[in-house]
Amino acid sequence: MPELPEVEVVRRGLAPRTVGRRITALELLDPRIIRRQQGGEDRLRAALVGSTLTAVVRRGKFLWWRLADADGRDTGEALMGHLGMSGQLRIATPEAGGPVAASPRHRRLSLVLDDGARVDLIDQRLFGGLWTSPLAPAVDGHLAGLGSPDALLPRDAAHVARDLLDPAADLPAIARALRARRAAVKTLLLSQDLVSGIGNIYADEALWSARTRFDTPGTALSQRRALAILRAAGEVMERALAVGGTSFDALYVNVDGRSGYFARSLDAYGREGQPCRRCGRLLRRAVHQGRSSHYCPRCQRPAG
Repeated sequence: MPELPEVEVVRRGLAPRTVGRRITALELLDPRIIRRQQGGEDRLRAALVGSTLTAVVRRGKFLWWRLADADGRDTGEALMGHLGMSGQLRIATPEAGGPVAASPRHRRLSLVLDDGARVDLIDQRLFGGLWTSPLAPAVDGHLAGLGSPDALLPRDAAHVARDLLDPAADLPAIARALRARRAAVKTLLLSQDLVSGIGNIYADEALWSARTRFDTPGTALSQRRALAILRAAGEVMERALAVGGTSFDALYVNVDGRSGYFARSLDAYGREGQPCRRCGRLLRRAVHQGRSSHYCPRCQRPAG
């Protein structure tokens, strides 16, 4: 599943190709991809066709475009996107003197832009989607997310906490929130209401870096340890972002169809049975609350 670095790579790829462009047509190939859209296809088509994309924003794993009408006025809603388990947003451009490239497999929806390009939503498993959502002010008054022009965010993203690449994220407050809960620290890192954007890969990497076992209760963390985990998560995601994110298969690629290369740099995730890069002990995998966790039995000892 794409996590924060992968979604941010997609946002950065979309921004120069879509911001300032007008939507001239909507091609819906599978209605299931807009199941969250109130009013269905007709409402989505009415909101998008003729509108201009004025910004592309990310908060956690959610993306959205801001919309303006034909007169350049903000429409008061955003086009939201979530990639789910296997979603991709790809840019198809016209070939020299010819049509746009052939449609890829699992294309569910496309936005046709006024320069002839096409934004394709590709989703093999159909857990992602696009839909419109009204804008509302962020509670803390800060910019809604990376790429946002102001503090307005889609109502459907209001429950999503700030992420660790967001300058407005309050790390000491997030650390205190982690320490106030008895749940396992990995479960808390994956809870998007405390800190957003972290999934299985980067949770394992952060916990390995901070020498903390996945099932340590939040209440067992010191403020210093909780901050170390959060900072480690932010650092590992920054490093992943620098090389295009983590690709294990064709289900995550950037807007040009290229894979990310951070899988080559992982210290814990997916390395069961391989030596710990820090101490040499063989890494293990455990299933906790239905999720696999990769850890070093020497560097990441049980709490207490």
